[in-house]
Amino acid sequence: MSETEVTGIITKVVGGVYYTDFLDNSQSSVKCAARGIFRNKGISPAAGDMVKIKLSENTEPLISEICERKNYLSRPPLANLDRLFLVNSTVEPKVNRLILDKLIAVADSKGIEPVVVFTKIDLEKTGDFPEIYRNIGIKVCAVDNITGEGADEVRKLIGSGISAFVGNSGVGKSSLLNTLFPELNLKTNEISKKLGRGKHTTRQVELFRIGNGYIADTPGFSTVEVGFYCDIPKDEIDEAFREFREIAPQCRFSDCRHIKETGCAVIEAVKSGEISRERYESYLKIFDECKKEY
Repeated sequence: MSETEVTGIITKVVGGVYYTDFLDNSQSSVKCAARGIFRNKGISPAAGDMVKIKLSENTEPLISEICERKNYLSRPPLANLDRLFLVNSTVEPKVNRLILDKLIAVADSKGIEPVVVFTKIDLEKTGDFPEIYRNIGIKVCAVDNITGEGADEVRKLIGSGISAFVGNSGVGKSSLLNTLFPELNLKTNEISKKLGRGKHTTRQVELFRIGNGYIADTPGFSTVEVGFYCDIPKDEIDEAFREFREIAPQCRFSDCRHIKETGCAVIEAVKSGEISRERYESYLKIFDECKKEY
């Protein structure tokens, strides 16, 4: 019996079944099983994984190897991301600065480019939020899903590779993706008036092939705890705040945690306005969460 091996990318995982695109585009998608060795090693194939697939006549395609990952988010499971589009609503549910800063920290700690996107700008303006993030070198976009204003700017940032759209339930991720790529025709839903937050319309991570790359729609969430997307060791949290990196070496002590230490250059930068006080307060809260967790 002849057997061949091809390289593919996992686009969706449903109940132990893996939907995989062949990278040579010879077939749009194929359902695969995975070797039991992954489960024994505590490894789970995830959307975005590059994998080796064994093909044999009269047998189910089998994932035999997971290629080395350049990064991985644990919830929802996603591998090999290039960009993380952090979607926020200007109205209900309103922007949660702490969640946004946590997700930026996760992206920066994993070498993923964060992009902040605001939706529902037809209902309320973005206020001062965009400048806070642009000042630290993060791209910020605003999209009106009714008129399509701002959509072109987001499309240009997607490019090749793998991009994921994440955010609170109800912020309009699926609506945004439908505005960007109407052919996706993703299911959307209204904000729950009783709960005051969005209803989940996306149940699992799924990658969609767009041009030379893939985009992922992800299930919404209502909160982000430490380790929600990945674990950041508490002694590396300051490294995940990009505006701290150039200033931190000026601190009096090399192991400064920028909390209340004497001679802390980061604290002085906050006092002078060089570092956003709102961002610094997010850092303190994240550090405190990690201190309790570990």
